[in-house]
Amino acid sequence: MDDKAAAETLKAAYGKITAEMGKFIVGQTAVIEELLIAVLAGGHCLLEGVPGLAKTAMVSTLAKALNMGFRRIQFTPDLMPSDITGTDIIQEDAHGRRQFIFQKGPIFTQMLLADEINRTPPKTQAALLEAMQERAVTVGGHTLKLDQPFFVLATQNPIEQEGTYPLPEAQRDRFVFLVKVHYPTREEERQIVSRTTGTFNADIQPVLSGEQILELQKVVRRVPVPDHVMDFVLDLVRYTRPNEKDAPDFVKELIAWGAGPRACQNLVLTGKVRAVLQGRFHVTVDDIEALALPVLRHRVVATFNAEAEGISVDDIITRVMKAVPRGEAKRSL
Repeated sequence: MDDKAAAETLKAAYGKITAEMGKFIVGQTAVIEELLIAVLAGGHCLLEGVPGLAKTAMVSTLAKALNMGFRRIQFTPDLMPSDITGTDIIQEDAHGRRQFIFQKGPIFTQMLLADEINRTPPKTQAALLEAMQERAVTVGGHTLKLDQPFFVLATQNPIEQEGTYPLPEAQRDRFVFLVKVHYPTREEERQIVSRTTGTFNADIQPVLSGEQILELQKVVRRVPVPDHVMDFVLDLVRYTRPNEKDAPDFVKELIAWGAGPRACQNLVLTGKVRAVLQGRFHVTVDDIEALALPVLRHRVVATFNAEAEGISVDDIITRVMKAVPRGEAKRSL
């Protein structure tokens, strides 16, 4: 199968996946799309929203639709790193000899849901870092590879709530997207209540396999990116840095710390996925603009003045996007 045919297969599979998830999940179409884009880009995703918005249900339903192994960890203040990675236990064989046997933790799966990741202290949060970056776990001096594909989909409550530990910037940067999960509309909420208080039962059918996802990830990487789109990506990310000489004046006032090179990588890669899902085998500026907020919002730190004036990071990123020159306008500068 050539790349164009594989892209058509992916587009068709996307329609089937959203249909399967729609059997159980009401609304949240933008969130589902961003989740799937993150998975097909081979990255991890952080979902933020108040409790009760079906974040956990969305992830478990996605795992079923993708026919992937799924485990869930409920992060709590007393959770230890070994509760995630696993630990050595003493086991006695038939001859009475004792030996250490490694008992794998829940991280040994394909899709891991780290539920309320900001409810646990930084030491335990950091236990995920190697697994997210290296797709491996080191225990007792031994490095064990994780099953492929492997994804961490984490949920967190808004950091202003009590009893939370904000994720360090280095760890937030490991997530491709920070997806905001919002309240449903009135009609969606009516459907949710009807489904969850009656006898409704959704039968989710698998659409793709882990092997197919790995192959489609390779196809996505071969999608070409025109020069003017790459220029837009570079300008957008560099404009978020207050010390960048070409950055707009308002950036120096509103942004304390801008996005790093990983933001460029994630914008390009997820832009490729979105292009294929839209039926195209090339990336456009529209793809980048559509994904700028989830890619950048957890990588840009607002100044105290911006926060005091009630200007959100999303507002700042939107303003930066409007300031970036496009195509012919850029070449005429």
